[in-house]
Amino acid sequence: MQPHLIIVSGLSGAGKSTALRALEDLGFYCVDNLPIALLPALAEELKRSPSRAAAPAAVGIDARNVSDLTAFPAIIETLRGGGMDCQVLFFTADRQSLINRFNETRRQHPLAVQGGSVSEAIDAEQMRLAPIAELADRSIDSSGLNIYQLRATVRELLSHGQHTPRLVFQSFGYKFGTPLDADLVFDMRCLPNPHWDPALREFTGLDDPVREFLGSQADVLQMFADVRQFLSTWLPRFAASDRSQLTVAIGCTGGRHRSVYMATRLGEHFKDQRDSGQPGQVLVRHRQLPA
Repeated sequence: MQPHLIIVSGLSGAGKSTALRALEDLGFYCVDNLPIALLPALAEELKRSPSRAAAPAAVGIDARNVSDLTAFPAIIETLRGGGMDCQVLFFTADRQSLINRFNETRRQHPLAVQGGSVSEAIDAEQMRLAPIAELADRSIDSSGLNIYQLRATVRELLSHGQHTPRLVFQSFGYKFGTPLDADLVFDMRCLPNPHWDPALREFTGLDDPVREFLGSQADVLQMFADVRQFLSTWLPRFAASDRSQLTVAIGCTGGRHRSVYMATRLGEHFKDQRDSGQPGQVLVRHRQLPA
């Protein structure tokens, strides 16, 4: 069996530690903040040890790494050339989310200099981690995700044995920003808005009153049919490109009514298709609704 190693990196505050804990819960042998110069030695140890070779390993690498991170591409090439199955996960988030997290926890950014701002430290960290970010197999945007949602995202990424991309429908509100890790984005703001009906405002797109209202609107039905047809046509092309996951973001103004309704309906449709014989998992997430 080819040894499997996941390298976890990303911006401070974007969720690397949470991801490593999730991997540890999944049975990974985890090492945090290992100098990248020691990666080849770790790989050799994993190959030599029968107990380690049978279990996948994960290594956390951050901007405090004492090794020169510009050597990362060459090290990864060496590992893969030596028979190590390496996957690089890079965690990111929008600038305001990162700043808010440091303010809420009252932690100091690891690259912050005396008198410097968190924003300046983020800029420095992005530059330092660029060699890793450029080689990432998957970039995960944790903006708007709590730790439970992020742990679930990591677990979902590591599902194996699928021959079509995992299909994720994510509703969101434009006023909170577009998801950075979306592969496709569809805008529902042109559709009738239940928010303007006082009887519907406090409900969400998961509740029957809103579902009945939107389900009776001709424009909503046409939008659903068009997006469904687009995805049905192009999903095989994404599968042919050997993607492991396709994230379809569905947005409306606040992310509570139209986008939730549409993401849920699309998820139901494609889940029914895959349950009837097509491989691949279908997941639905609602970024602006409580977990």
